[in-house]
Amino acid sequence: MNGACAEDTMNQYESWGRFPPAGHPRVRLLGTGARTVEWDSDTALLPIGMRRSYGDACINAGGTLLEMRGSRNLLAFDGEKGILRCEAGVNLQELLDFVVPRGWFLPVTPGTKFVTVGGAIANDVHGKNHHEAGTFGRHVLRFLMARSDGSVREYVPGDRLFAATIGGLGLTGVILWAEIQLIPIKGPWITADSIPFGHYSEFFELSRESEREWPYVVAWVDCLARGKSMGRGVLFRGRHSSDPGPRDLKCRSGLVTVPFDAPSWCLSSWSLNIFNATYAWLKGRREEGVQQHFDPFFYPLDAVNNWNRLYGKQGFFQFQCVADREVIAEVISLVSRRSGGSFLAVLKEFGEIPSPGLLSFPCKGVTVALDLPHKGESTIKTMAELEKLVVAGNGRIYPAKDALMTPASFQTSYPKWRELEALRDPLISSTFWRRVVGAPI
Repeated sequence: MNGACAEDTMNQYESWGRFPPAGHPRVRLLGTGARTVEWDSDTALLPIGMRRSYGDACINAGGTLLEMRGSRNLLAFDGEKGILRCEAGVNLQELLDFVVPRGWFLPVTPGTKFVTVGGAIANDVHGKNHHEAGTFGRHVLRFLMARSDGSVREYVPGDRLFAATIGGLGLTGVILWAEIQLIPIKGPWITADSIPFGHYSEFFELSRESEREWPYVVAWVDCLARGKSMGRGVLFRGRHSSDPGPRDLKCRSGLVTVPFDAPSWCLSSWSLNIFNATYAWLKGRREEGVQQHFDPFFYPLDAVNNWNRLYGKQGFFQFQCVADREVIAEVISLVSRRSGGSFLAVLKEFGEIPSPGLLSFPCKGVTVALDLPHKGESTIKTMAELEKLVVAGNGRIYPAKDALMTPASFQTSYPKWRELEALRDPLISSTFWRRVVGAPI
């Protein structure tokens, strides 16, 4: 293979949610400058990046993992047009460290910068500006992809495999490099407001009002609050500042490290309530026009290394869905009635900009993301109730966050799955895909 390919053995492998753990007989590292991929017809392969998927979309139990982080060169940059070409293993932090001092920024970014460009494409990630910019895939100009038939070619919007690969969960081939259109900025600063609200119903008016003038809008909600305070929270909105300030500031991350798995008592209903009440008190004052670095605005959790260990050895589930207002209100109400709810729930509205991928998650509606500590059957039962509620209301669950969705729910919510299966590379598979589609290795 052109480019180093190292092999190792890994007995157990975890996603960010730490469920389910799985054994992988082989783990290979794709080297920098790779132009081809070694394929093994005896076992399924799955390309992976930073392993920030919460469920089994980045798991390939019994198969081979192709680690893409060895392939992370920046290949070309047009400083006039803001077009960057980079290998698929480059993560967003590395990209930002290069482009921000040059006056450019990501057109769309998820809530963590520890995502590879390949992973951002595979999951067609979204951010706080969906109403204005849509998903990450809309800003991908082209990519080079290797398939097991020996082909290595570029794909552009309009190609069938382009649409299948955007949001295609890494199943259509191995992306070697991608070209992205960036957006211009004056500097690394964000002008931000934070506005507390007392009930989730107030969020919708605040969100609609904010989206008319603010590119970035998102809210935190307290899903443990009940009664008149049910769904209380804080709306955050921001825009890139017109004040350039110093441009040489890099992303700040890993300020604190969680050195061990939290004990079970940290995840009691009492401790969750204390945490959420404290957060509500700290953020309960309206602030306007605050100038802050983009890092804490977009990536607050990245300041804590290994924050998933706060949920203990059992891990946690993240439930993220999109549905209409009424269904989301029922989701919040259901979680508020359950013990052991969510530390922080994120709420935002998706706009009407269509997503380019066959299996892209975002669509017009409201999305909420909840972290639920894994406490055994009671948590799994709650997840099943949430799933049933959302799918019955014509909503859908985010595959990148899922670990438990039934095949019926997935196939109902994503009717184009058959098109993806027809275009899937026959030597690429994942535990998620086999679970929800029953596709053979």
